[in-house]
Amino acid sequence: MSIIGQITQIGVKGGAPRSDRPQPPGRPDRSGRLDRSGRPDRPQRSHRHLRRAGGASLVTALAVSCAATAGPTGTGPGPRLDEPLAAAGAGLPLGAAQRAEAEYVAASLAAYADRLAQAEARRVAAAERWGLAAVPLRPPPPPARKPDLVSSPGHLRGDGLPPVITRVPTEDKVVFFTIDDGWEKDPELLTMLRELDIPYSAFLSDYVAKDDYGYFRRMHRDGAAVHNHTLHHKELPTLSYERQRREICDMQEVLAAEIGVTPRLFRPPYGAYDRDTLRAAATCGIEAVPLWMEEAWTRRFDYARTDRVLHPGDIVLTHFRGPEEWPGGGTMTDMVRRAVNEVTRQGFAFARLEDYV
Repeated sequence: MSIIGQITQIGVKGGAPRSDRPQPPGRPDRSGRLDRSGRPDRPQRSHRHLRRAGGASLVTALAVSCAATAGPTGTGPGPRLDEPLAAAGAGLPLGAAQRAEAEYVAASLAAYADRLAQAEARRVAAAERWGLAAVPLRPPPPPARKPDLVSSPGHLRGDGLPPVITRVPTEDKVVFFTIDDGWEKDPELLTMLRELDIPYSAFLSDYVAKDDYGYFRRMHRDGAAVHNHTLHHKELPTLSYERQRREICDMQEVLAAEIGVTPRLFRPPYGAYDRDTLRAAATCGIEAVPLWMEEAWTRRFDYARTDRVLHPGDIVLTHFRGPEEWPGGGTMTDMVRRAVNEVTRQGFAFARLEDYV
């Protein structure tokens, strides 16, 4: 029996693997029936066998735990240990099968650790190349269960309406990097965020993104999430319900065709919305409306709170802009540098918004 089978027997059922060998007369078999003397069955197990099975099971459990924890973005998931483990021990006696499986686990974990070390070395080099004050912090593993969302204080809420949030309810020291519109399509931005392994989400408007959706497809292939920011970037409360619905629902169709995704998240232009906006968004499949608490620029970092510090779960806004659009000039990479330095200085990491919402 494989080690994983023994984990099932020992850890779940509380007993060691049963043997199919017949028992000598007068001794209990392992089925739980009485033996010939009328005494209840008391299965016997050697301490050596239990130590061997338990030790191997511990190695496998550790490996499976490591494999189940997602690696950093760009390094790929942990090693697959289910099918290869079965293959490693197939057709071998029990002891040899366990040794083969343990050796496979050890080799897989060593290779995974090596990939992580190489990825981190690349991030250290990238932080220096892009002129950061420090290497960006890694976020913790995403929550096993996403937090329940309700609209942030001061925002509309109601049955059937998607929640409007400015931060995610979490105690993790993470914030979320979001980029709006789609005016500027700077290839250096994609390179920088990929090399630094910074997760981010884009909220696109068709009227500025449509001249080069190939750029945003590349961004999506790098791991960025793509969401809805309407067709024409209108101030939605000035429109009728039907026009608002067309702005949102039609953009869902555009993104499905151009990027291959139908977003769950939607951000209204300028952060302006009314109850009709939320009603319309719900009919288009929108599940949440993330606004923001901070805004990143090339020359400053703005806070909505008077304490001027980050709080766990804050959403950070910025825009796809070129040097002529940024007040004081600068590039998208200048903006990222300032934002990452500010977030890292305060002991926070950027996490994937979609892991929490």
